[in-house]
Amino acid sequence: MTPFYKPRFEDQRLLTGAGRFADDGREEGEAFAVFVRSPHAFARIRASVIESARSSPGVLAVLTEKDMKEAGVGNVSVVGPVPGGAPLFIPQRPALAGAFVRHVGEPVALVVALSEAAAREGAEAVAVDYEELPAVSDAAKAIAADAPLLWPEAPGNIALDWKQPEGDPEALDRAFKEAARVVRLRLENQRIIVNPLEPRAALALYDEKRGRFTLRSASQSAFVLARTLAKVMGVAPERLRVESGDVGGAFGMRTSTYPEYPALLVAAKALGRPVRWLATRSECFESDNQGRGTEMEAALALDRDGRFTALKIEVVANIGAYLSSHAAFINTANFVRCLPGMYDIPAVGVRVRCVFTNTVPTGPYRGAGRPEANYCLERLVEEASRESGIDRIELRRRNLIAPLQMPYRTAVGTTYDSGDFPTLFEEALEQADVAGFAARRRHSEAAGRHRGLGISCFLEIAGGQPGEGAEISFPGESRLLLAIGVQASGQGHETLYRRLAAERLQIAVERVAFASGDSDRGIASAAAVASRSTMSVGGAIVATIDALIDKGKRIAARIFEAAEADIAYRDGAFEIAGTDRRIALFELAEQARALFREGAIAENLDTRRSADVPPSFPNGCHIAEVEIDPETGACDLVSYVAVDDCGKVLEPVLVEGQVQGGIAQGVGQALLEKAVYDEETGQLLSGSFVDYAIPRADILPPIKAAHHPVPCRSNALGVKGVGEAGTTAALAALVNAVADALPQGAHIDMPATPEKIWRALAERD
Repeated sequence: MTPFYKPRFEDQRLLTGAGRFADDGREEGEAFAVFVRSPHAFARIRASVIESARSSPGVLAVLTEKDMKEAGVGNVSVVGPVPGGAPLFIPQRPALAGAFVRHVGEPVALVVALSEAAAREGAEAVAVDYEELPAVSDAAKAIAADAPLLWPEAPGNIALDWKQPEGDPEALDRAFKEAARVVRLRLENQRIIVNPLEPRAALALYDEKRGRFTLRSASQSAFVLARTLAKVMGVAPERLRVESGDVGGAFGMRTSTYPEYPALLVAAKALGRPVRWLATRSECFESDNQGRGTEMEAALALDRDGRFTALKIEVVANIGAYLSSHAAFINTANFVRCLPGMYDIPAVGVRVRCVFTNTVPTGPYRGAGRPEANYCLERLVEEASRESGIDRIELRRRNLIAPLQMPYRTAVGTTYDSGDFPTLFEEALEQADVAGFAARRRHSEAAGRHRGLGISCFLEIAGGQPGEGAEISFPGESRLLLAIGVQASGQGHETLYRRLAAERLQIAVERVAFASGDSDRGIASAAAVASRSTMSVGGAIVATIDALIDKGKRIAARIFEAAEADIAYRDGAFEIAGTDRRIALFELAEQARALFREGAIAENLDTRRSADVPPSFPNGCHIAEVEIDPETGACDLVSYVAVDDCGKVLEPVLVEGQVQGGIAQGVGQALLEKAVYDEETGQLLSGSFVDYAIPRADILPPIKAAHHPVPCRSNALGVKGVGEAGTTAALAALVNAVADALPQGAHIDMPATPEKIWRALAERD
């Protein structure tokens, strides 16, 4: 019996325990590291006493800020540019804190010992004298005049006050003044703790003879991590190597460098031996970059016919105590570029203030600005339907961008290259049997339960740029090696790219080996982020294969003593067109290698190319149904339908997995998850799985996923991103469904917990 899908190549290794993750394997003579972390959200360090820790049994070294300075370690915050020109304050983030600590969990000292147990005992012996200072964990309170100031250089605790650079402010104001109706909402997109299955871990090594550092750690691109870490360490890029093996979940959290990495590298050099660190789950809660954390004041203007004329959003974004690599970009440019979604809105205005607080820094988390934008827009649309009395389906129909408007230039300066939003929308309504919802609602009411249906039309930007590289080399034995720069963390890269290369070269996939996760390959990369990998890496592979075939034709023409124009490539071989003279790809590669070594030709078949493709705009419509028990407020997700346009679908099983995984994370945020900090002390109250809920399989119904592919016009494969679509759509689908189930559409901020729902019902009684 033929399976309905082809198994992924990774699965045999990963499902049988043969994967190799960051804490697997051991090096001879390695030592173990434990970090001493701040128990306070904001404090001055008056003194640190480390002598007793140094004399603790088995302890090899105790490192502090002084050691980091002597080693030349610089600012751990390596931050990319933010479009728009507004000044961005980037504070100094130390590898180990010196004068101040600014969030609970900030590393203060590093203890290295012969065993992990000895390192933990040594860490317990480190005495730090803190002068605790007033802390602020809420962004809205942090911008108040009397709030504690984290950085004197950032008045009002504002790192960036950003306004959308595109658009016409006068037209925006005019649209709101002339509007027949203005709908307003205040929304919170709560902070999320990422919690990948694999905790952060690292092994640091130093080669004294070569003067070279190596870090083995899970990342989303070994190339990116190596380059940023070399900058932090103050060394040339060729003096620092990063290796990433299998990665147990990333979701954006493994994009940035972290303070622990340079500290471990300094320790490895100082001790002349490998140094290993494995974070506890508690450390992950208080040191891994967190996600989201925005408060929004939003307004939507409508004319008398219910058409959207203008959108205005003001955002206060809680970025934590320091700037991660992409926090400012996510909350500004990435947020704005998802507007106006699938709707034809001629005027858009956005202001974002990125605010420092005494909390863990935020960074990319699946969606990274896209779910925040779509949630805001779709909650506004739902409220507009409620206030205007226009049916929510009809209101959306009136405002969807038509196919004839493609390519569509938005009010924020982006251009949608493709899409058929009205047809996709109707398909989603049919797939979800929206016409039969009234009967299902009556059935629920008869059982004493409230039923609600939520619609979420979404559009996001999937970042193509900057470019990606790929390399194909021929190591012999009739095989080729395909190497790329991005790092997989569950997406199925090995399966996708091996099959893509085999298909384009018309050879058996078994002849294609795969490599990634080593910065020493020098393959330029911008990481597996922003749902960009298939577009960018796929484009690089296509460019590499095209260049390889062109080279092969030149070399084959020399071997055949024929004109290059007469050489064709077909079925894995080069041939003289119209004849039976042909040479297989791998045979030509061997001959080319020999001729190249002899100096007879200037190139062999080993080929490296890159591709820099524009972004794509995945879109879709997700529809959720919930049932609520009015006695307890318990909310059951009883139906979920997703219709997506991710362009051409290359590997259906991988796309399905990405959609389902994204939806699961969206459901988690909509119904369960929230990072809670004590407003007075800055302590993380949801600091373990006892207090922080994540979605389980039993809360998800079977997800009905369908596709309405409209090929992308701006990349060679016609693909659009898909990795973050589920999360982008799910938030509004779930919360709109909950609101629909409540009397008069009561608004509940995420997560829509049973307590919140119960209270909303009680208030209406």
